[in-house]
Amino acid sequence: MRSDILRVYKTVHTWTGIVAGLLLFIAFYAGAVTMFKDSLSEWTTPPTVKAMPSVLIERTLSANPAARKVFSLALVDEGRVRLSWQAAPGQRWHAWLDDQGQLRAAQSQPSDAARLIDALHMTGGVPGTYDVGVAVMGMVSLLYGLALVSGVIVLLPTLVKDLFALRIGKNLKRMWLDAHNVVGILSLPFHLMMALSVVAFGLGDYIFDVQDKLIYDGGLKPMMTAQNPFFAKAPGSGKGAAPAPTMLPPAELLAKVRARAPHFVPTALRYRSAGKAGATVFVAGDDERYLARDGGFALMNPVDGAFLNTQFLPDGGNGSKWSASTSAFYALHFGSYGGAPVRWGYFVLGLAGAFLFYSGNLLWIESRRKAMRRDGAPVTQRRSTFVMASLTVGVTLGCICGISLTLAAGKLLAGRVGDLHTWHIAIYYTVFVASIAWAMLRGAARASVELLALATCATAAIPLASLIGWFAPSSGLWFSADAGPLGVDIGAALGALCFAWMWRKTRQRIASDRTDSVWSLQAGHAPKEIGGVTSDTAEAQQGR
Repeated sequence: MRSDILRVYKTVHTWTGIVAGLLLFIAFYAGAVTMFKDSLSEWTTPPTVKAMPSVLIERTLSANPAARKVFSLALVDEGRVRLSWQAAPGQRWHAWLDDQGQLRAAQSQPSDAARLIDALHMTGGVPGTYDVGVAVMGMVSLLYGLALVSGVIVLLPTLVKDLFALRIGKNLKRMWLDAHNVVGILSLPFHLMMALSVVAFGLGDYIFDVQDKLIYDGGLKPMMTAQNPFFAKAPGSGKGAAPAPTMLPPAELLAKVRARAPHFVPTALRYRSAGKAGATVFVAGDDERYLARDGGFALMNPVDGAFLNTQFLPDGGNGSKWSASTSAFYALHFGSYGGAPVRWGYFVLGLAGAFLFYSGNLLWIESRRKAMRRDGAPVTQRRSTFVMASLTVGVTLGCICGISLTLAAGKLLAGRVGDLHTWHIAIYYTVFVASIAWAMLRGAARASVELLALATCATAAIPLASLIGWFAPSSGLWFSADAGPLGVDIGAALGALCFAWMWRKTRQRIASDRTDSVWSLQAGHAPKEIGGVTSDTAEAQQGR
């Protein structure tokens, strides 16, 4: 391929990556964390709420009529369930039977840190409504796709030679470029799938609006609503219908599901309009053998156990090719198939994606120094390079610190504040914005060390909170030895060790005498004489 064409593709790759890279870092890092969002929710849930005995639904609904609208019956394990309903935004009630068989109910304000992190994954943390953030990420993913395609074209001439090359040595820029190329090429199918799916998710509503006006003459939305299982009603819901008879016990409903789909594992039953005409129950669960949307689900009539919708029920559904393809599309994006191996694989690929965007920015910053060397003049970094370096440090480390601190707050503030949801948002965005401001004030070199120290402490606070709960239960904290919460503690401890290693290596790096680099504490100083030549020339001769 001609060199001038390659230069065009390299320019496209560079600038689309620069424009989209920081938001994509947030989306990929948060997305990696949310692969274990159920475990995160368990980690922030006090064990006294989780360890409920069996609940008599009828007694709960009789004593708490507001729960009839929507309530959930989570299947914790054999013989243990958890009944809950939301009375108002941020206020959730739980019901159970005590040892004497008396109905008990308690209000809680559970942490939704996992939901916030998931929202960061889908919106990139863009301020404003959820719809605005998703739409912005849809546009960003278009640039993301351009960066992927142009990057592959740029790398094609040297693909065979450089694919597995990772030249570690004094030439740090070459090492970062090798790592960037290897990660990008080996995870290319994953990234292409992510780019395509996010464009569909983010811009889908706008595409549907155009179709609605040009093709369906305003009839698309009612048609989609009628086909949506979340809006379905059981027979007998018409005007003036008689009250529904007694609902079947949950065990009988689950038996019908198992008979229909033997390998499907139910995890929760969500009732709507319980005890009224047209009531429905949404049976959520998982079948790791299938590409299923959110694990899969079935919609049933809680009165007679009839199936109202099974198109998203793996192994027992009657879905169309369209529903099967859309389920696979969602599953491939969210990793809701294959169990733990797939979740861990997506976790690693998510972190690798975050590295890809971070390293891309670093390469752009360092390439400014190389370009100025070609002019033969002493290198003085431009203001734009310092700003981009500070933004890269502030955004990436601010995201990491904000997620770690707001997650730790889920346990530290539980039962101590009135609106934990507001606290989660405030903690994340305060840390995130403050990190960017700190990086701009201190410069990329100093801020990278200081914010990595904060990331280490913030991430270490997660297992530390559990350890305090283990050794001092009177503190109001708690420790859980269940696999999910314990995995969060172990993962956070390993993450803190990784950030501590990065902090140490970065501190050594900024102490170097490379005065023309934004990563040096001496950046901006005059070049020093080394053996009769300037340090700039000496570094150039070393290929650095």
